[in-house]
Amino acid sequence: QVHLIESGGGLVQTGGSLRLECAASGHTFDTFTMAWFRQAPGMERDFVAAINRNDANTLYTDSVKGRFTVSRDRAKNTMYLQMNTLTPEDTAVYYCAARNGGLSGYYSAYDLWGRGTQVSVSS
Repeated sequence: QVHLIESGGGLVQTGGSLRLECAASGHTFDTFTMAWFRQAPGMERDFVAAINRNDANTLYTDSVKGRFTVSRDRAKNTMYLQMNTLTPEDTAVYYCAARNGGLSGYYSAYDLWGRGTQVSVSS
């Protein structure tokens, strides 16, 4: 059975940093596009960042460009999201997702999802 498990969330102050991890089990995800989405209370699930199957290309939503970096360690079957200069607007549950296709920022394009990890940024 395939699983995506997020970790690394927590509470930080404005300007702080966190690194999220998404560990994949039950399947090798090195041929998949992987992505991060986030969902704030009462809001829709929004795209954050994605990395394509050969790690040659990445995609970011405008609000995190220059602050967040998505990467992958194929040996560990794990994807990361390094988040710097966090603001209260980054507060959300962060989800990782996978798809057997190219880069996409659309929620409906992804087939596999983790259960999420909470990120809270205090002002």
